[in-house]
Amino acid sequence: MTPTGLPMDVSTTAKRTVLISGASISGPALAYWLHRSGCAVTVVEKAGALRDGGYPIDIRGTAIEVVRRMGILPRLWDAHIDSRRCTFLNSDGGEVASVDAHAVAGSVEGQDLEVRRGDLAAILYGEVRDDAEFLFNDSIATLDQSGQGVDVTFHSGRRRTFDLVVGADGMHSHTRESLFGPEEQFHRYLGYCFAIFTMPNTFGLAHEVMMWNTPGKAAALYAVGDNDELHAFLTFHQPEPPFDALRNPDAQRDLVATVFAGAGWEVPGMVGAMRDADDLFFDTAGQIRMPHWSSGRVALVGDAAYAPSFLTGQGSSLALVGAYMLAGALATNRDHTAAFAAYERDVREFVAMNQALVDNGAATLFPTTARALEQRNTMLRGLVTMPSATPRPAHSALTLPEFAPMP
Repeated sequence: MTPTGLPMDVSTTAKRTVLISGASISGPALAYWLHRSGCAVTVVEKAGALRDGGYPIDIRGTAIEVVRRMGILPRLWDAHIDSRRCTFLNSDGGEVASVDAHAVAGSVEGQDLEVRRGDLAAILYGEVRDDAEFLFNDSIATLDQSGQGVDVTFHSGRRRTFDLVVGADGMHSHTRESLFGPEEQFHRYLGYCFAIFTMPNTFGLAHEVMMWNTPGKAAALYAVGDNDELHAFLTFHQPEPPFDALRNPDAQRDLVATVFAGAGWEVPGMVGAMRDADDLFFDTAGQIRMPHWSSGRVALVGDAAYAPSFLTGQGSSLALVGAYMLAGALATNRDHTAAFAAYERDVREFVAMNQALVDNGAATLFPTTARALEQRNTMLRGLVTMPSATPRPAHSALTLPEFAPMP
């Protein structure tokens, strides 16, 4: 047994071969744990290289224990953003309240982490790049489970057979669509769209967030350090998801510009920066809710199976915990059907609790009515004199098991 509790490759049984689709967060994390338990792992990623940079993400609660067991917690603390203040502004740009960032996020100072998504991805990749095969600039074209494995045809034309395949390819998972059908039947739209991009830090911001609100609209400038770059967020309420815009970057820019036309504060400059940004990411706030996360020899993990939406702040944490639990179930059960069943049984309640955070007020930062906005502002003013909140139970509701050697 290793110090982490996962077994090394001590079995005389032939190595189980596993293909993972996606090299963002859950994919490399799963590859790490599967390698530790004796699997031969291949990761395929449609991008030509690891994606660096990216917006800030949180690692909280149970996920902190996962990265501790991986041995990467010290490096993540080195990459910790340490946001200190969050200043809320009204429609004219006047200050409503300036509060401790941890009080707003529901995180615990000194325990929970906030890092750039790309920093987490790079650290995870660094841990497993020498132990797993990575196929960049490629993706799965077809899956055939008719034999004793999964016959995979890649878009590059190569063909391989694996014992198991895991879709870790995000909320808009192609693996999920090929197995279970169109995303629409599993997508729970939460009524918001958002655009994220980088722009010059001409405001002198450092380790802080500035957020402007009017009913149904929010604009935020996020300084992850004291450098010359900001992460800009434009979020707005949209009763129905704009499916056409999701596939058309020009339509995305036009939609955001139309929604924020006439807005105050620094919003016009942000819209202009969005027009010129080469890293614009636009999407809807939504969740993936599925009755099952596997079919035959293929399973899903992370956002592909149970995206909680950015409104919960738990997407990366669920990805890390889900990867650990799936690898552990496979290490404990040689039979994949039993392993996938154990994975779902042990993780589903944790997922449900975290997805429910959005039902318990996680969207209150983005009120859609004037009355709700004033109620939120009153709450924020109260936070100025109150201590930071204790973490929400959903963040830490799962106790990680130690795993026995593979039978």
